[in-house]
Amino acid sequence: MRLPGKFFVRNLIERRALLMQLARRDLRQRFIGSAGGWLWGVIHPLVLLASWTFVFQYCMHNTLPRTEVTQNYTLFLFCGMLPWLLFQETVTRAASSMIENSNLITKTVFPAEVVPVSLFLSSLVNHLIALGLAIAAIVIWTHNLSPWALFVPVYVVLLAMLSIGIGWAVAGLQVYLRDSAQVLSVVLTFWFWMTPIFIDEQHYPARLRFLLRANPLYYLVRGYRDRLLSMRLPNLVDLGELAAYSLTAFVVGGLLFRHLKRGFADVL
Repeated sequence: MRLPGKFFVRNLIERRALLMQLARRDLRQRFIGSAGGWLWGVIHPLVLLASWTFVFQYCMHNTLPRTEVTQNYTLFLFCGMLPWLLFQETVTRAASSMIENSNLITKTVFPAEVVPVSLFLSSLVNHLIALGLAIAAIVIWTHNLSPWALFVPVYVVLLAMLSIGIGWAVAGLQVYLRDSAQVLSVVLTFWFWMTPIFIDEQHYPARLRFLLRANPLYYLVRGYRDRLLSMRLPNLVDLGELAAYSLTAFVVGGLLFRHLKRGFADVL
């Protein structure tokens, strides 16, 4: 039996033109009729950053331990929220993507697996702009940028595999179980607060820190912060665990989607 990961990778390579066309269409549709256009994709995370900084630093007086990569809470929060926002947007939008594109899936020979991938690529554009702003802010505030920032694309690739794999799974399930999107919303809310975005991992109760090691977003958040804000070498053990989570999600999600898509035309 062919591995689903290999099957989907080959299919995606063969359908690059369609994938790019869907991503461009999604970008246009998201901001059609908007005077601000793609700028809204930058404004939203910056407003979130300003709001969260105000609440957690100035209202709740959240502080960072001396052992953390930076004492600048805004930069700490900015670098930590970047991977989460890309992951959340991709998975959330993928959940309803099969239903929203039902006209394509039911009336033509359409490779449904490219839709969640195109959503990731569309969201990636805003992510890269926000990442550029984060790097600019780091240079302006600290007058320094770690050379290990060049390693960030590795984390982006692993984040892509994780997001697309989970996106495939929830997209397929939503076709048959329309409550899947609601369950996903609850799961993501819990997942969000179990990811050390606002606070350092040392603030989590010691008896619950094992949950962090079971959370792939924990490795992504810490990886972004370490690569952008410190001179630390990449932790190969952490990177290996993240790669294992991402590859597992990609393969299992692909296998599940490949199985479920056989009945899409009958259900949609």
